[in-house]
Amino acid sequence: MAYKTDIEIAREAKKKPIQEIGAKLGIPSDDLLPFGHDKAKVSAEFIAAQRNKEDGKLILVTAINPTPAGEGKTTTTVGLGDGLNAIGKKAAICIREASLGPCFGMKGGAAGGGYAQVVPMEDMNLHFTGDFHAITSAHNLLSAMIDNHIYWGNELEIDQRRVVWRRVLDMNDRALRDIVTSLGGVSNGFPRQAGFDITVASEVMAILCLALDIDDLQKRLGDIIVAYRRDRTPVYCRDIKADGAMTVLLQQAMQPNIVQTLENNPAFVHGGPFANIAHGCNSVVATTTALKLADYVVTEAGFGADLGAEKFLNIKCRKAGIAPSVVVLVATVRAMKMNGGVAKADLGAENVDAVKNGCPNLGRHIENLKSFGVPVVVAINHFVTDTDAEVQAVKDFVASQGSEAILSKHWEFGSEGSKDLATRVAQIADADMASFAPIYPDEMPLFEKVETIAKRIYRADEVLADKKIRDQLKQWEEQGYGNLPVCMAKTQYSFSTDPNLRGAPVGHSVPVREVRLSAGAGFIVVICGEIMTMPGLPRIPSAEAICINDDGVIDGLF
Repeated sequence: MAYKTDIEIAREAKKKPIQEIGAKLGIPSDDLLPFGHDKAKVSAEFIAAQRNKEDGKLILVTAINPTPAGEGKTTTTVGLGDGLNAIGKKAAICIREASLGPCFGMKGGAAGGGYAQVVPMEDMNLHFTGDFHAITSAHNLLSAMIDNHIYWGNELEIDQRRVVWRRVLDMNDRALRDIVTSLGGVSNGFPRQAGFDITVASEVMAILCLALDIDDLQKRLGDIIVAYRRDRTPVYCRDIKADGAMTVLLQQAMQPNIVQTLENNPAFVHGGPFANIAHGCNSVVATTTALKLADYVVTEAGFGADLGAEKFLNIKCRKAGIAPSVVVLVATVRAMKMNGGVAKADLGAENVDAVKNGCPNLGRHIENLKSFGVPVVVAINHFVTDTDAEVQAVKDFVASQGSEAILSKHWEFGSEGSKDLATRVAQIADADMASFAPIYPDEMPLFEKVETIAKRIYRADEVLADKKIRDQLKQWEEQGYGNLPVCMAKTQYSFSTDPNLRGAPVGHSVPVREVRLSAGAGFIVVICGEIMTMPGLPRIPSAEAICINDDGVIDGLF
C-alpha cells in the first residue's frame, strides 16, 4: 500500500481561519495578531489577563535516544493532543519552532508526520512568523554594540581577549565556528578571534523561552554577561545599553504563535532551543498560557529523555513553577531493533530477539523519569512494518519495569488511532499521582550538579573536568551564580558522550570541554565531548532536494 508523504497530507488539510481556532480556547479575535489566515500571535494583554486562572494538566512527551529509524516524538505529541480532543477533552498542544539549520541539513522539517501534523507545515519549517530572525537580529545587535563600544574608546575597559559574546546565524555553517573579525585596517576596529553559534544555541533564544513577560525579558537581557575586564569583573549587556533596543526587536517575537493541527485543534508553536546544546523546550509563556486556557496541555521536550526531559524537569519546571502530571515516553519497535544491533536496511524483517535486546535503553529512560516522581506511560508509535510479536515484546518489557505501554496509530489514522493512549493518559493525569521534584536542589555546588546528572541520568562513573573548569565553576559560585541549574550540551544519540554507544551503557566517563555562564537565561551551559554549538551540514544536505515544483509549491520538506 502506497502512503502519502507528510507534505502531501499537509497540503490537503482543510484548515479553518485562525480566529476559529483561537475561539476554541476563548481567545477573542481582537487578541490575535494574524499572520495570514492560518497563523497568529496571541496578545500580551490577553495573556496577562489569564494569570489568576487555574492551570490545566500538563503532559510531557519525551522519547528514547533518537536513532536513524525515527521515533516520532512530535508526531506523538500532535496525535495525543488530537486524541484528547477526540475523546471530549479540551486540549492544546505546545511544541517548538523549527530551525532552518536542521531543516536544510538532516531533518527536512519538524511539524509532526502522517495524519498527526501541525499546519501550515511549509511556513512552520521556514520563516514562520519571523521569531528566529528577530532573535538572530537582537543577538547580533548586541555583538555590533560591543565592538562599537570598544572602537569608540572602550570606556568600560573591556579586555578584548575576553569578549565571550559570540555571533549567531540560524544555519548549519561549520566555516563560521571560529573566525577572526575586524581585519582590514584601523577603520574596521581591533582584530580578534570570534565565532558563530547556531541561533537556537543563543542565550537570547533561551531567555525568550524562559521569560515570563516583556519586563522579565528586558531584565534577563540586561543580565547577559558579554565580556570581562582585565581584573576579571564582568561587563553586562545593560552596561553596553543594548537591552532596550534588543527588547524592541523581540517585542513581537515574545508573543506566542497559535496554529492548528490537521484536525483543527489549537497548537502553540513558540521558541526553539535545541535540546543537545540548549534547554530543548518551547517557551514558558506559551506553556503557561496554554495551561490557563485548556484542561490538558501536551508539550514535548527535545531528543531523548536524558536531554530534553531532564532539562524540562530540572530547568523549565523549576523556573516556571510548573509540573507534569504524567510523562509519555515515545518508542518504536524499529528503534528498539536498532538499539538491539539491527542495521537500518534490515528493520523491516521481524526480529523479536533484537527488540528485546534493544529494550534496556527504554528501561533506563523509564527509571530515570520515575526518579523525578512522575508516572510514566510508554507510547509505542506504530509503524506499518511492526508485527504483533514485536509490539508484545515491548509491552511485556515495559510491564516488567512497572509501567505500561500503549500502541498508538496516530501517524496512520490521526486521533482515531490515538484514542487508547489519550484515554489512559487523561486517567493518570486526573488521578494526580505525580509528586514531582527536580533531582538536585538549587544550593548544591555546580560541579556536583553536573556529577548528579552524569551519574544518575547518564549512568557514568565519573565526570572528567580539568582544574581550569572546576576553578571557573567555583568562581561563578563566589560571584553568586551557584544556585543556577546546569544545562548539559551532549550528543543526543547516546546516554554517553559517544554517539555510537547505543543501548544502556555503563562504565563510561563524561568529559567536560567547556563551561559557559548564561546569567540572563539563568543556567550554566556544560559542553561535553565533541558536541558543537554550530553544527555542520551533512554530506548530502536536505537542502539539495528542497525546491519549488512545476505547480509552484514547495517540495522536499518532510
